[in-house]
Amino acid sequence: MDKKRRDKHYIIFEILGVAKDGILKTQIMYRANLSFTQLNDYLKFLVNKKIPLLEKKIVGDKEVYQTTKEGIEYIKVYTKIAEMLWPEQLLDVKFGSITPYPNSLKVPYANSLTVASEKIE
Repeated sequence: MDKKRRDKHYIIFEILGVAKDGILKTQIMYRANLSFTQLNDYLKFLVNKKIPLLEKKIVGDKEVYQTTKEGIEYIKVYTKIAEMLWPEQLLDVKFGSITPYPNSLKVPYANSLTVASEKIE
């Protein structure tokens, strides 16, 4: 099996995709196929940016991570770039069930994404 390395931008895309409806830290780790160390590095980076792409909330006694409006915008921009760079491939990211890059690139259409209760068009 020919597995290509994922670049940082794609990993961020995966994390933001699986977290769009809110998700636990361990679920991000498994769904984005990251080690615990990698996960913590990415979460720290995404939550603590000047314009955060990911938001950490406490729900009950659990930490839940959810993609922000800016994170949804990142998904849209990454999708457009992927379409331009790899038009013959499909970016198959069914949020929560990710097919590894770049085997088949099927771009998720951003008009169906939502942040919390707000529809993004």
